[in-house]
Amino acid sequence: MAKVFIPKEIADGERRVAASPETVGKLIKAGLEVSIEAGAGRMAGIRDDDYTGAGASIQSSAADGMSQADVILKVREPMPHPGGKHELEMVKEGAVFVSFLVPQSAQDDVVKAQDRGIQLFSMNLIPRISRAQSMDALSSQANIAGYKAVLLAAAQLPRYFPLLMTAAGTVKPARVVIMGAGVAGLQAIATAKRLGAQVWATDVRLAVKEQVESLGAKFIDVPGMEDLEDEKGYAKPPTPEFLERQRKIVGDQIAESDVVITTALIPGRKAPMLVPKELVERMRPGSCIVDIAAEQGGNCAATVPGETVEVNGVYIIGPRNLPASLSANASELYARNITTFFLSMVKDGELNFNFEDEVIADSCVVFDKEIKHGPTASLIANKGASA
Repeated sequence: MAKVFIPKEIADGERRVAASPETVGKLIKAGLEVSIEAGAGRMAGIRDDDYTGAGASIQSSAADGMSQADVILKVREPMPHPGGKHELEMVKEGAVFVSFLVPQSAQDDVVKAQDRGIQLFSMNLIPRISRAQSMDALSSQANIAGYKAVLLAAAQLPRYFPLLMTAAGTVKPARVVIMGAGVAGLQAIATAKRLGAQVWATDVRLAVKEQVESLGAKFIDVPGMEDLEDEKGYAKPPTPEFLERQRKIVGDQIAESDVVITTALIPGRKAPMLVPKELVERMRPGSCIVDIAAEQGGNCAATVPGETVEVNGVYIIGPRNLPASLSANASELYARNITTFFLSMVKDGELNFNFEDEVIADSCVVFDKEIKHGPTASLIANKGASA
């Protein structure tokens, strides 16, 4: 019987947890033994008693839980523990470690896992195919980020979102521009529309135009966007020429807007620059930008991750980890994602790795001391060659 451990998250501001009482029950039903670090779910509104009621045991420390477990399920990437050791040094050799790891940005961790024989899997690498939708943690968490970004904008903006007819006169609706119409952007559109705003949206993929318009927003066309979608539906990195066209065409719309929400992210890369400082300076005083991509460098030149800054009366909000601000629902959804994914590697209560399954193959970073993720392996090899 394989042992699964869910530790308390230790990253600053991280309030999520990788298991819920519901998913603990699913793991136990699959023949696994489950333990949870004491207090792991507290910030997500889950008590230790809720976990024990579902059949889990409680471990008093991360060190004890990790050293005994065959599998670690986590939200954030492995990192140095306040107790002194790195989390990957606390795990026994051969253990499975599943988390929201961006391997290209965590090469030292990848090498550490390789050296210690830890089987490393990333929820960031789950392919976007129909069969894996229930495992798609990027989408479940981006949905939350798009929703919360609109609420932050509504709280910051010194005016109403909806059209209001009052005895004192008519209040015009807010004008909102959403940049990026992936999962986060589409949720932002839907939320802004529910609040009564007029909404425009743009994206590098022409294929999303129908989805944008189905939500009641107007799509801003930019020539060349039809060429910027890969075979898996992700946005490809835009060329400098395309970004310049986008800035010119979208710029006039942004200059007249009350709210801009930027959501453009390229997996494993720095976020593309969409709103240069000169465009911020064209916006009206009192307007605001919410930059969902702040943690990956930001889509706005004036963004400061984790802060709200003011430029000529325009407020730029650079939130870190928006899903963690709705930790109860974010944990509930993420726990289902990671549990569904992990159980695809379990048979009769024991680990069973089928690398003919593209979900398992694509999400694997390190296995049996071999780096399986090609882009990361190339980066590490090139770094070694240039050292």
